[in-house]
Amino acid sequence: MNNTYDNYQAIIFDMDGTLVDSGQLHQNAWIETLNKYGIPIDPALMRSLAGVPTKETVEILVKHFNVEVSATSAEMNDFKEDIVRKTMLDYVKPTKLAELAIANKGKRPMAVGTGAYTEEAEMILKACGLYDLLDFVVGADQVANPKPAPDTFLRCAELMGIPAQDCIVFEDAQTGMQAARDAGMDVVDVLEVLDITNDYFLD
Repeated sequence: MNNTYDNYQAIIFDMDGTLVDSGQLHQNAWIETLNKYGIPIDPALMRSLAGVPTKETVEILVKHFNVEVSATSAEMNDFKEDIVRKTMLDYVKPTKLAELAIANKGKRPMAVGTGAYTEEAEMILKACGLYDLLDFVVGADQVANPKPAPDTFLRCAELMGIPAQDCIVFEDAQTGMQAARDAGMDVVDVLEVLDITNDYFLD
């Protein structure tokens, strides 16, 4: 896998559904959260919002379904994150991209650019044994505009000290691929190229 991407100076991974198989973790947490707050569950809509941070996802859902909710998006975010923390070890595991990260440790800078918040992302990466392979983890809380804006990936490049055009991004979500392209970076669709499927609201 490594040889194909040797002409890039740095590697950026999306996390959920790309470097980490965590679709069921988040699906379970979302179902519990949406049921608790009376928000309908539309699997296709949820899948289309993969990569969008929790608070923004909640706001989109509330508006889309025109529902009255008793809690703020911050409260719903905290409820979902709590479920994620408690159930993380039951669900997460590395994808085959871990091989690329292992092969490049110490050779090229590597970062994760994710729509998750940094603290949660670091916990998930540690649970999968991936955290120590990476130089930086950029969560949605570190940028003014998270995905689908390019800020997350641009921040990764800035921290690594590598020009955007010299970074390769691995992504599974359309929002993330758009963010990478808007950042001026080449992007690999991990489903199409590497057959990595994000098992997230597939039904």
